Amino acid sequence: MDQYTNSIAKRYDTLSGQDCCLSCGGAFSFAEVRPGDVCIDLGCGKGRDVLRMATLSGEEGYAYGVDISDGMMDTAGKQAEILGLKNIGFVKSPLEEISLEDDIADVIISNCTINHSLQQDKVWQEIARLLKKGGHFVVSDIYAVETVPDAFRNNPEMVAECWAGAVTREVYFENVINAGLHSIEVLEESQPYEKGKIKVASFTIKGMK
Repeated sequence: MDQYTNSIAKRYDTLSGQDCCLSCGGAFSFAEVRPGDVCIDLGCGKGRDVLRMATLSGEEGYAYGVDISDGMMDTAGKQAEILGLKNIGFVKSPLEEISLEDDIADVIISNCTINHSLQQDKVWQEIARLLKKGGHFVVSDIYAVETVPDAFRNNPEMVAECWAGAVTREVYFENVINAGLHSIEVLEESQPYEKGKIKVASFTIKGMK
């Protein structure tokens, strides 16, 4: 585990037992999960959206939560047990190389997680690899209004705080398009605001493979 991944995991292990909101968006609200769908939540945290996707996809479907925080996945797994959900699984894996097979997912969602990666092009390639043809993604995330200075991007703690890893809007869409995804829509987008030591904006995008 590299220093960036370790810092992120440490931060979210600490937050796993706290009653707090960790998401910048509501990707699940636009996910359109249907019975029988195979779904993946990247950066699933405590698993709230994974639990909801498992419930909607039903016995013929399945929901995976992917995260690097043991604390978050332990919390999510306990909730799944309480609810008696069998069509659910949690995978500890970095987003740049996800331990799931090709062409598995009908729906992939993510909330304010991809910005933690300093190789976001690889994350989007993984999303494209995991989606079935005709499958779709809904991602809520942040982008930087201006290119983030290296002094911040090279600081693992600042990246873990969910701002220093942000790329510009232009680079964000380049990564999505270069992964081979299409029919991209912007569903929500905020005005720029201060976060950490930079200015960012939040948005939710949807697209297909």
